[in-house]
Amino acid sequence: MNGKLYLCATPIGNLGDVSARCLEVLSGADLIAAEDTRRTIQLLNHFEISRPLTSYHEHNKHEKGAYIISLLKSGKNVALVSDAGTPAISDPGEDLVRLCAENEVEVTSVPGPVAGVNALILSGLSTRRFAFEGFLSVNKRHRKEHLESVKDDKHTLIFYEAPHKLKNTLGDMKNTFGGDRKIALARELTKIHEEVMRCTIDEAVRFYEENNPRGEYVIVIEGAADTEHSEENVWENVSVREHVDKYIAEGMTSKEAVKKAALDRGAPKREIYNEYHKE
Repeated sequence: MNGKLYLCATPIGNLGDVSARCLEVLSGADLIAAEDTRRTIQLLNHFEISRPLTSYHEHNKHEKGAYIISLLKSGKNVALVSDAGTPAISDPGEDLVRLCAENEVEVTSVPGPVAGVNALILSGLSTRRFAFEGFLSVNKRHRKEHLESVKDDKHTLIFYEAPHKLKNTLGDMKNTFGGDRKIALARELTKIHEEVMRCTIDEAVRFYEENNPRGEYVIVIEGAADTEHSEENVWENVSVREHVDKYIAEGMTSKEAVKKAALDRGAPKREIYNEYHKE
């Protein structure tokens, strides 16, 4: 009978956020696989947990993945932890989950902190629809291509970023999204010096021209404006006569102006024609 893989969410800063279930699973696991064993051993020591520990990270995921699968298929239970937060989000844990699925090994999650979601709910931006974009590439061209691909996305966007890359990333975001787009930069989440800076991209760029970034960041950016909806709202406040006259003043014939105004308003041409010519 196969064992089970447990995806254990660990604190992103405040040790008080660890769940009782997480501690129970870690205490009973046959093996704990950790992204950074040095960081995980500190967590385990704090809660007086002593279990076998192995590393599992981006650079050894292929060989260690096979090793962990062999243990799971022999009936052992394995707990997977990331450096902090929920494993399998922007880390190699997703590969291990895929291997488990391919080998019919059961996987369950022990939910807990997620930096991206914490930053989102603190951002003051829309939480109704959002897209997690993870880490941007260190390659400038790839980074700009990534940003261009989500430029017109109407979802709130969530990125992770390291302090040494933040200034360049903000510059690229300004060039891609424009300086007026709202942004929230969250750092030290759940810690004593937790900070969430809510501003525009322009203001963020200016701030970090004079201040050095410190700590790991979660960047939350408002989605693109709904252009179609915005245009409809504009015409709601303009009379049909003013609307048609605007296009005539720009050089259109009366017939062309009526047709364009009807298209803008989503109304029949005859309706706009009658409204424009009534006394």
